[in-house]
Amino acid sequence: MLRQSSEEVINLAELEATPAKTDALPPRRPRVVILGAGFGGLNAALGLRNAPVDITVVDRRNYHLFQPLLYQVATAGLSPAQIAMPIRRVLASQKNATVLMEKVEGVDTAGRTVLTGSRRIPYDYLIIATGARHAYFGHDAWEANAPGLKTIGDATEIRARILTAFEKAEVTDDPALREKLLTFVVVGGGPTGVELAGAIIELARKAIVRDFRNIDSSTARVVLVEADERLLTAFPEKLSQSAKSQLEKLGVEVKLGAAVTECDDNGVALADGQRVASACVLWAAGVMASRAAKWLDVAADRAGRVVVDGHLHVPGREGVYVIGDTASVKGKDDRPVPGVAPAAKQMGRYVADLIKARLAGRTAEPFRYADYGNLATIGRKAAVADLGPIQLSGFLAWLLWSFAHLWFLVGFRNRTVVFLDGAWAYATFDRSARLITERRDG
Repeated sequence: MLRQSSEEVINLAELEATPAKTDALPPRRPRVVILGAGFGGLNAALGLRNAPVDITVVDRRNYHLFQPLLYQVATAGLSPAQIAMPIRRVLASQKNATVLMEKVEGVDTAGRTVLTGSRRIPYDYLIIATGARHAYFGHDAWEANAPGLKTIGDATEIRARILTAFEKAEVTDDPALREKLLTFVVVGGGPTGVELAGAIIELARKAIVRDFRNIDSSTARVVLVEADERLLTAFPEKLSQSAKSQLEKLGVEVKLGAAVTECDDNGVALADGQRVASACVLWAAGVMASRAAKWLDVAADRAGRVVVDGHLHVPGREGVYVIGDTASVKGKDDRPVPGVAPAAKQMGRYVADLIKARLAGRTAEPFRYADYGNLATIGRKAAVADLGPIQLSGFLAWLLWSFAHLWFLVGFRNRTVVFLDGAWAYATFDRSARLITERRDG
């Protein structure tokens, strides 16, 4: 039994007679943790700017990236700083937001904390917007020879591979090696693959054609390989055919119904037995969601996306919402909401409004995706646009694509610089960002 001196004994009578303090601490504000500062996460944070909450935005990088123009960095059309903005700068004036550059290791849903390499971050509401990564359909070893395009690091790596191929072709005397170096293979006929193929052929035939003395860069061969029977399967078949025609007019070889069975440093092998020798293979064939489903230990679809309910809430995980490319959610006619920037922005704003409604004791309607159409660029004055009843291709679609992407860029300065660079490139065919940097293989 513990012993206490007379000085340590609490006089209960005196304690009860003491007046209660009236300067108690104010109640703690709800904590909202947002994982990922892409379109979804950033719009969720901005949507809560005036809400009575404390926000923590966690991202493994310190910048918000405009991914739809990433292919322009990969093909020397733009520099990385033109399509990215520091997250802290975007949220600098938002007093209720804190930014942490951390890598998420997991989520403790029972303890309502996010686990990173250095800390535990408690939450009342958790918004997961961690996007997607490349998918190689069980052939992860192919990534070393066929990099995908999701980050600035990917883009500068691809740019280095493309430009290095031309430089090596300039100095070799071996005709077979030169042909291999001047052959570029893009795997995947979605928007990213179509954009990459069109940009590479224009780089070779317009932007750098006067730069070399021993090779004719315009003889470069760009091969677009797609396992499906048509390109841009999310678009109407009429626009898919138009995209194929526009690519072929630019000089791209389009191979449809051609699944890749082997990929190595000598090129690719196709299911029909053909082999395309290439020193530069690029991957745009598929995506896999982040590890969010494993963090939460919940159901996921075939692409690893977390299955959410109509309010973008994760069933059985109180206060947890998943948005953007990480979420599997149904839209009109029970069709999946596409993994595009407008959808992620809408989801981010929706969850912000939902949290504000719940704090105010109100209910919210289920999420409804407003589909404003699909756009894909192919090259100079070449694009397709699906606006529902209105379908455009060629120059008008390209103009629409150009202005739509300028609008979505974060920051007036970025919009202005990209517009001026685009106007200059259109008039002169010049691509000034032709720097070979960040080669992973040294």
